[in-house]
Amino acid sequence: MTDPVSPTGWPDPQRAWAFIPASPQPGAPHGPLSGLTFSVKDLFGVAGWPLRASTRAPVPDPGVSPLVERLLALGAAAVGKTHLHEIALGITGANGFGGTDHPTLPGRVPGGSSSGAAVSVALEQVTFALGTDTGGSIRVPAAWCGVVGFKPSKDHPAWPTAGVLPLSVTCDHAGPLARDVATVTRVHEALTGQPVPAAPLNGLRVGLWLPDGWVTANVRAALLDVAQTLHQEGATVHSVDFPEVLDAYSPIVLSEAAQVHHAALNDDDPGFLPFTLASLRQGARLTPEEVQAAHARRADYRTALDHLLTQYDLLLAPAVPTPPPAQGQDEVSLPGGPTPLRRAVLRLTAPFSLLGVPVVALPTRTAFVGAQLIAPRGQDDRLLGVARTLERALGTA
Repeated sequence: MTDPVSPTGWPDPQRAWAFIPASPQPGAPHGPLSGLTFSVKDLFGVAGWPLRASTRAPVPDPGVSPLVERLLALGAAAVGKTHLHEIALGITGANGFGGTDHPTLPGRVPGGSSSGAAVSVALEQVTFALGTDTGGSIRVPAAWCGVVGFKPSKDHPAWPTAGVLPLSVTCDHAGPLARDVATVTRVHEALTGQPVPAAPLNGLRVGLWLPDGWVTANVRAALLDVAQTLHQEGATVHSVDFPEVLDAYSPIVLSEAAQVHHAALNDDDPGFLPFTLASLRQGARLTPEEVQAAHARRADYRTALDHLLTQYDLLLAPAVPTPPPAQGQDEVSLPGGPTPLRRAVLRLTAPFSLLGVPVVALPTRTAFVGAQLIAPRGQDDRLLGVARTLERALGTA
């Protein structure tokens, strides 16, 4: 590992960069993404670059990412690898190399697990960043760093997870972060070869998922402002209910993560941070019956979400429960009472990665508070078109 600095040569006080090569990997000339630069979350295999997953423990080699190769062929240049929450198993940015700090609020977390990805975009060190999202790992850092994050539908052919070190093979997604929806859309259009038309807000049926007690007053106000903007633009907005899904999400993710890292778990002290090691060992102890029951609950939640999305074109939800918390903070104060930070965040974001639907995380008019726009599976292009129109209406680009 090098002692990284930013691609511009500036110091890296946020510890966002995991690997900076002597020179970027250039994109093919005259491609649709020529002139754009991107960072790569250090879960993606890149030819000639190391892969550490921001851990001191040994990790499997996933091979070379076809998504990275495709972006290079389309003309974008890869400038380096960014740090993440260790092996992507967390939402703050803690890792075996000191952890990543917020881009503009020292001492605050940037979100995770795609922490360095969001920081590299927020500081304008790259045009866009490649991240992954298993339970909120693109959307949470996008929200807390004030940028845009896109989690495509599960197994979207333009966003493959081959060549990516898995956390949970049934929940992992690959996707981009950028400063605006237009840039995300440009990358998506290049990958799919299809234009994404702008979509009007007028006539949209929007379900507002804003559970009582789950977010702070300023987050609630920010989401209601987005809802009011949608209403002013001609959408209808109605409150909806959806359950917490962590009783399905956590057993599935932890059991699959333990399978990925089973070789390292044979050692008494493989080098993971204590929380990571404890979580992996917890996953390894789950019985087949417990995991099977979690998958059955997941099927029930999928049926419920599919039914909800027949009644509404989109869902609007908070991406985070609070503004960025302090480094080392394990609990947040919410109207519903003190809540462990991990649960407070994941219960808002995990449903949509567990169930594989596309989501865009957008900045709101309140700094470092993001909103999620959720669409039915396969409606990624329509979602991006709506998100771009809403972004313009909010004036956040």
